[in-house]
Amino acid sequence: MATAQIVIIEDEKAIADTLIHTLEMDGFSVVWFDTAGAGLSYIKATQIDLLILDVGLPDANGFELCKQVREFSSLPIIFLTARNDEIDRVVGLEIGADDYVTKPFSPREMLARVKLRLKPYAVRETQINTSTEQSGLYSNNFDYYFNNTPLNLTALEFKLLDKLVLSPKQVFSREQLLSSAQLCQDSVYSRNVDSHIKAIRNKLRAVCHEPMIHTKRGFGYFYEPI
Repeated sequence: MATAQIVIIEDEKAIADTLIHTLEMDGFSVVWFDTAGAGLSYIKATQIDLLILDVGLPDANGFELCKQVREFSSLPIIFLTARNDEIDRVVGLEIGADDYVTKPFSPREMLARVKLRLKPYAVRETQINTSTEQSGLYSNNFDYYFNNTPLNLTALEFKLLDKLVLSPKQVFSREQLLSSAQLCQDSVYSRNVDSHIKAIRNKLRAVCHEPMIHTKRGFGYFYEPI
């Protein structure tokens, strides 16, 4: 198996050095940038496996950089930041981040989170096409398509829709959906399942007028092919 390549965009050298040492000791290939511009240029030109992204960068806001990356890639993104406010965590997750780690952090915990985020991404690379012929809805390259029109899902939206589509008519609770996306089941994440499902529905509605994601009141959500 090829060595996973991780990009770190962090302007504090001491923190970057700690991350680089921890990840390289575990066999990962690591590239570090201290500005958003340099990091984004590299990501666009190179196939990488995971991005560790600081929110507060000297030349750009990490949230905005995440949005730019999500325009062309669904690679796992872990935010690294000194901000611990709930609103910042919510914003980070809603714009497409997969995880959120606050400073100061344990290098061993970060390593565990990196490995956790890489697992589903690696699986999807080997199972790149999951077709649902009944509805014309299918996945390819970490996005879903309806009749060849991409939905342009964020990473979290993709994971949630994927869970539903692969088990038609099965009802999943918010907690089960969070677990499938490998997110912790605290109140911040749980309350945002509804907003992610709403976003998925809006994207599906833009390409198909028939509803595919349904609510089972008091239980959760399920997918029904049209």
